[in-house]
Amino acid sequence: MKLHTISINNLKRRKAKMAFLTIGLMVGIATIVTLVTLTRSMSSDIERKMDEFGANILVTPQSNGLAMNYGGISLGGVTFDQREIREEDLAKIKTISNSKNISAIAPKVLGGIKVGSRDVLLVGVNFDSELKMKQWWKIFGDAPKGDNEVLLGSDASKVLDAGSGDSIKIKDETFKVAGVLDQTGSQDDSLVFASLGKAQKLLGKEGKITLAEVAALCSGCPIGDMVTQIAEKLPDAKVSAIQQVVEGRLKALDQFKRFSYAMAGVVVFIGSLIVFVTMMGSVNERTTEIGVFRAIGFRKSHIMRIILLEAALVSLLAGFLGYAVGMGGAKLALPFMAESKNAHLIWDSTVAFGSIGLALTLGLLASLYPALHASRMDPTEALRAL
Repeated sequence: MKLHTISINNLKRRKAKMAFLTIGLMVGIATIVTLVTLTRSMSSDIERKMDEFGANILVTPQSNGLAMNYGGISLGGVTFDQREIREEDLAKIKTISNSKNISAIAPKVLGGIKVGSRDVLLVGVNFDSELKMKQWWKIFGDAPKGDNEVLLGSDASKVLDAGSGDSIKIKDETFKVAGVLDQTGSQDDSLVFASLGKAQKLLGKEGKITLAEVAALCSGCPIGDMVTQIAEKLPDAKVSAIQQVVEGRLKALDQFKRFSYAMAGVVVFIGSLIVFVTMMGSVNERTTEIGVFRAIGFRKSHIMRIILLEAALVSLLAGFLGYAVGMGGAKLALPFMAESKNAHLIWDSTVAFGSIGLALTLGLLASLYPALHASRMDPTEALRAL
């Protein structure tokens, strides 16, 4: 009779208890697999969505400035040698080494204009890229589709006394108000948005832009590298990273991952307790059986190997089932938890081998003390129970 035969026969005799142990450990492993898989899948989705919200690189004209003061009194500043950015130069941004990490480029031209008797700031934008970048915008009405349509900020709408569907005049040209922005609490509330080409013509800045916002994917490469690459392509522009935005996004993702891993740690602890209690109870029930083994010549190491082999077999089965159940649960939960309908489940062999290895490690570690306890039993005391 071999040791593994004894272990397998014992598992067959105690089917109910071993099934309970397998299910308990399987639930723990399945929970961990679900949490880890959902975390990785959702992190990828959230990271992509966060990268689409707002800009993290700003391209502005290169200029020199001089702060003026006299007798401790500030007299403002003077800007000189300002170099303008040409719209055609923005195409060079897409030729950088990490161009695949650029999500959107939103050029803008700014200038003051009069609408009736009111002074307002006109902003020319490419509405497709602007709306892609600023997905938090809520528009009452429609987004402008033609050159003769504008979008008003909430405060600008009140100042000009114009709403969706109304018309305003800019330099003897009539523009239809396609929509009005819901209040954002930013400078956007006071602006009048028009198509880039039309705004350039109204402001006398054909082919020129005031600034450009670039939304870059934070995970693809360091933002600093992209800033350097863009600066090399546009030597007459000042390229800077909005570090607060980048760091805030990465910190939010890091906290999300930490929370998931903390939950996984709690589940691991509970799973190890289930294995320990079940194996300890099994050893105490088998006092007589262990005594017989010792009496017929089994060594302490043999008893330990029998107990640990049982735990290993149960743990391996729980690991395989736990991975399958966990991935199934993650697949069912992802559509409800992800922000995007296009979020896809990440299948990783590391998670598969890791879950099986974790189940095996948990089972063996939690069964180590019961195995030691069984090997130290006095055979004479055990046989008295016969």
